[in-house]
Amino acid sequence: MDHATLTGRTAATSRRRAEHGSAAVEMVLITPLLILFLLFVLFCGRLAQARLRLEDAAHQAARAASLARDPSTASVAASVAAGSALPGAGASCVTHSVDVNTSAFRPGGAVTVTVSCTIDVSDLSGLHLPGRITQTASSTSVVDTFRGVDGADEP
Repeated sequence: MDHATLTGRTAATSRRRAEHGSAAVEMVLITPLLILFLLFVLFCGRLAQARLRLEDAAHQAARAASLARDPSTASVAASVAAGSALPGAGASCVTHSVDVNTSAFRPGGAVTVTVSCTIDVSDLSGLHLPGRITQTASSTSVVDTFRGVDGADEP
């Protein structure tokens, strides 16, 4: 066996020994980044889920308001519908508010409902995000043209 072959094997062996355990070190360094990324994905998923449920609650509230016979009943119906739709869908709202616009409440008119929801995200503390975020959704529903409405002028 010549000296070059012996030296080449020794250099390759030395290189492998120098890299021994480097995968464990790389994993230790990248694990916090992976955890942070996972928390960010959970945060985005929670916001998207809350947004979808909020849109649905606004739609249900607008529909309930459009079925009422007068503007005051429409406001109450919208608040009740949104109040039951949010927890029923599993939305994580800490507080919510419902604003009902009945200025065009007449046959063929429309009712617009805006629902706001404050979402608690402080349990995702690894991201150091604000504790609460408020989202808003609006929906408009048309009052049936052939429906009788109390207090409205006949077309």
